[in-house]
Amino acid sequence: MSDVVFTADFTSETQWVAGRSWAYPGGGPTNPADDKLDHLTADPAYSRSGTFRATRRADGLWDTGLLTTEGSAEGFTVRTGDRLDARVRLPVGVGAWPAIWTWRDGGNEVDVFEYHPDNPALLEFSNHVRPSGRDLRADAISPGGAVDLSVTFGRRSVVWSLNGKRVFADGRGVGVGWYASLIVNLSVSAGRYHSHPDAATTELSYTVESLVVHRTAHWPPGV
Repeated sequence: MSDVVFTADFTSETQWVAGRSWAYPGGGPTNPADDKLDHLTADPAYSRSGTFRATRRADGLWDTGLLTTEGSAEGFTVRTGDRLDARVRLPVGVGAWPAIWTWRDGGNEVDVFEYHPDNPALLEFSNHVRPSGRDLRADAISPGGAVDLSVTFGRRSVVWSLNGKRVFADGRGVGVGWYASLIVNLSVSAGRYHSHPDAATTELSYTVESLVVHRTAHWPPGV
């Protein structure tokens, strides 16, 4: 049995902080060393509806939406054994770089997913705590398509599922004492690793339709 311990309400200012994160140097607003054109904004139009937006600025950067539980009044963190379920509608525009991920104290990062429309049928899964990952290609993955993602942050293995089917178990896990804040955001690729937006593109977006975290009293066997 598991209990729902977190249901994302992106409008909530007690659950989520908008437009800043210590995953970015100095808390933001930019992170060019990570190949990002981001200029984080707290404007609720960029994140609070669950549609995460990016718009081109005159200086060549992009105003981008980010929400994090880090530093919020509720201060929610995921921890070892939790399962995160999310339904995501992927972006269409080249240069969009959506992600759901975790962060604490300069690390503790697990990427629930990353996506780049220049690789239209591929999702990226990564565990940076005990390095491992997989690039998954599947017919169910496409620009503008909706996918159901599930990740269990196991002490011995982080396990990813796509549309109800297990697709990757890393056999590494996060250890017993791991915990981290959640980040949901839309970055914009600067072009080093993935294509940057076309010159004519002025706006990018993707939507997180739901995000729920379940917690069990005891870790499931084998995780």
